[in-house]
Amino acid sequence: MSSTHTANPRMTLTTEGDTHVVVTRRFNASPEAVYRAHTEPAIIQRWLLGPDGWTMPVCIHENRPGGKFRYEWSNGKGQGFYITGELIALEPGSRIVHVERMHLPDPTPDNHIETTFRRDGNGTLMTMRMTLPDAKTRAQMLATGMERGMEASYVRLEGLQLD
Repeated sequence: MSSTHTANPRMTLTTEGDTHVVVTRRFNASPEAVYRAHTEPAIIQRWLLGPDGWTMPVCIHENRPGGKFRYEWSNGKGQGFYITGELIALEPGSRIVHVERMHLPDPTPDNHIETTFRRDGNGTLMTMRMTLPDAKTRAQMLATGMERGMEASYVRLEGLQLD
């Protein structure tokens, strides 16, 4: 069974089975540019911020298979959280596979993510497939307002001059 939620006509979030979340989003930039925006720390810090008012003061991204990453967010009012993870596979311009966990403050179970970037006319169709350990973990993740934060970040990314 799957269900679809749409926060914006450009982004679709679908659940599949008990453990999967699939997000698709079209961008008016090349696959190479959208891929770079997901792998270069200086670009990541400009768009991957969630709702307005949040910043990413720490962005570590070792852009290689086996590399680690750590993103830290702050709302400027004493609240924040961070994500750590490992990069499994990188195919420049087309695919990223990684494992991540949120620290709230305790780490969540591993979220396995495959993100693909496919040319779509004069833009890119990005598909992110998340695999969580169980239905409870997926429900908790979706309850955080993740969908709203993702779309706010993607709108910000769309506004950057990537190509």
